[in-house]
Amino acid sequence: MQDKIRFGMIGYGKVAALHAKALKTTEHAELVSVSGHRQERRDAFAQQWGLNSRNNVEEMVKKDGIRAVVITTPHPQHYSDALSALNAGCHVLVEKPLTLSVLEAETLISEANKRNLLLSVIAQRRWYPSCQRIRHAIDEGYLGIPALGQLTILGWRDEAYYGSDPWRGSWEHEGGGVIVNQAPHQFDLLCWYMGEVAEVYGRWSNVNHPYIEVDDSAVATVIFRSGGLASIFISNSQKPGIYAKVHIHGSSGASAGVQTDGGAMFIAGRSGVLEAPYNDIWTIPGQEALRAKWQKEDEEFFSTIDATWYFFAQQEEDFANAILKGSSFSVSGYDGLQVARIIEGIYRSNREGAPVRY
Repeated sequence: MQDKIRFGMIGYGKVAALHAKALKTTEHAELVSVSGHRQERRDAFAQQWGLNSRNNVEEMVKKDGIRAVVITTPHPQHYSDALSALNAGCHVLVEKPLTLSVLEAETLISEANKRNLLLSVIAQRRWYPSCQRIRHAIDEGYLGIPALGQLTILGWRDEAYYGSDPWRGSWEHEGGGVIVNQAPHQFDLLCWYMGEVAEVYGRWSNVNHPYIEVDDSAVATVIFRSGGLASIFISNSQKPGIYAKVHIHGSSGASAGVQTDGGAMFIAGRSGVLEAPYNDIWTIPGQEALRAKWQKEDEEFFSTIDATWYFFAQQEEDFANAILKGSSFSVSGYDGLQVARIIEGIYRSNREGAPVRY
């Protein structure tokens, strides 16, 4: 049996470098080639990471024998790049978000299933110990039924950030703002805890970024198939950044929460993870005293790793193992569909002035 899955990378930007670093550390994944449209940048990336530089995914399959790809291109390209990779016979792992529309997400899921290929989306925060504790508490029934969710992001992006890449801040090239770029990490956690999205009602605005076309802030209400409700409050307008949090309140009356990001939030290729994620709320009877212990453990653990890429490696190893062993994997295309429902739902609701039901 093959002991390593040969990966190709589609895209060669800042986050691609973090994925290249992560894949170098995994036991069952091997990054061998990169493809993309701009040959000079692609060749430079290939030289930096010791990869083959190819024109497209078909060439990576034919010449390098790749079986899977990681897609790190700008958001509006995710769908077409993923579809090309599936058509070429590759398992596909897409940077967040999976797509910008529900129809595109559903099409990718259908095409992957038709070809018996795996489709996944990057959701590395699921591997944070503090995030896994909440999932465990739900699975063990400590919260009863997850009934209420709260998602808050109070971050900051400055003009230099939007000027750092030509695609940032435009509808055509980025596809949106905080809703599609920063918030999908927390959207994924919310859906991991609360379940399938049934309805979204939202509004967005641009508070203090006149030099971009897209949203820097949004509010929304989400209703889940389970009957659970969630409130979303997200913004990139608070200098220098405050925090990002996801809180789950159960039918038992107990609550569990995580601060996934603190202070000025991580920017791929420009900054590090400044504060270790921690469980900022934990009221499960008999476990209240564990919160301080866990926070200390998490701070010590994060001091021993480079969190900018470490958790990418955890997910990529999980994905490679699923391909090798035919086993289940942690984040599916269906999970990416739930995030696409929230993204599309906020924009459609803002445009139509009514809830969007799925």
